Amino acid sequence: MKKNVRKAIIAGNWKMNKTRPEAKALLEEIKPLVANAGEVEVVACVPFTNLETAIAATEGTNVKIGAENVHFEKSGAFTGEISADMLTELGVEYVVIGHSERRQYFGETDETVNKRTKAALAAGLKPIVCVGELLWERECNITQEVIARQIKLDLYDISAEDVKRTVIAYEPVWAIGTGKTATADQAEEVCALIRSILSELYDEATSQAVTIQYGGSMNAANCAELLSKENVDGGLIGGASLKANDFNTIVQAAVNG
Repeated sequence: MKKNVRKAIIAGNWKMNKTRPEAKALLEEIKPLVANAGEVEVVACVPFTNLETAIAATEGTNVKIGAENVHFEKSGAFTGEISADMLTELGVEYVVIGHSERRQYFGETDETVNKRTKAALAAGLKPIVCVGELLWERECNITQEVIARQIKLDLYDISAEDVKRTVIAYEPVWAIGTGKTATADQAEEVCALIRSILSELYDEATSQAVTIQYGGSMNAANCAELLSKENVDGGLIGGASLKANDFNTIVQAAVNG
């Protein structure tokens, strides 16, 4: 990490977990543990039903709240969807966009990721845009091509200033919820690749300003090594974010990294 150059961000992605009382209890447990995170931004991305509870529970603390998805239209006949304005009105600061599970199960495409990212930025949200290759794509040795395509499409027509407000999360799909984790060197290689693509699309200063997280089964056991890498600026944490002590271990690894 280069905390003197760009923000380190540890964001929990709770996925479809926790009722409102459970969410409040977990956040109450997390808050004192991460109170000394200093320069490291701590984020909890929670289900829509928990947003208001989470924002109230973290008011006045250093824990920021994010949503797990957002629609690209401001309003309309989109049953079951939530707009960016609805999220900002609640006090949400971050939103996860294009997670591999959204792409796999709910038809998310690079085109809709691009639209959602633009809508989030226009509303003042900070998007966490997820990219990553399938196991088959890695085995076919086309990781570089896959990541380059996703970055170019997902960030199409987004200005350099807006890209600086955007977090990129590299999540190798083969390491999501499988217990498999990219090695620290593999994570660094792709995060560095993402930064080089950003440099080509924008400029070196812009690429150096963008926070790039690793999001493939980072946990309390492997976080220190992953976060020691120059281009890994934090983590998008799945299962470990549902355990206060494990999540704090990752936050402290970022603080010390």
